[in-house]
Amino acid sequence: MLVRCPWCSNLDDRVVDTRLAEDGGAIRRRRECSACGRRYTTYERLEQAPLWVTKRGGVREPFDRAKVVAGARSAAKNRPVDDDALNALAQEVEDALRGEPEVTSQQVGVAVLERLRQLDEVSYLRFASVYKGFEDVGDFEREVGLLTKTTEPKRKG
Repeated sequence: MLVRCPWCSNLDDRVVDTRLAEDGGAIRRRRECSACGRRYTTYERLEQAPLWVTKRGGVREPFDRAKVVAGARSAAKNRPVDDDALNALAQEVEDALRGEPEVTSQQVGVAVLERLRQLDEVSYLRFASVYKGFEDVGDFEREVGLLTKTTEPKRKG
């Protein structure tokens, strides 16, 4: 398989390490470029029937895991959330939605929110603020109230 080096665009590389990833759903390969010597990671996945997402404006497009990762990464900026956790989140979202041949962008957003809430509450609030279109501090206060209401144990007496 020819893979272009992301740094120098050379096509000659060697595989340094191969492992199963995503619970056996992919193969992760560490590669080393023969020209510049830098290492990078590639993933091989079984190609499945496309999952279609219908956007709010009615436009249909194939599900793009990279968009989910980018949105979650943006929400998790400067938070203790690593790339592996974000990739796993995106895979979980895709797996959860795969039961349907077509989903809405709202379903994708809700699935991301559910998983971000479990991963990192601050990242969840950041994502929710954009996804739900927060307009003022009251929107944040309401969402924090909902968040703490469902995560704190109830106190007796």
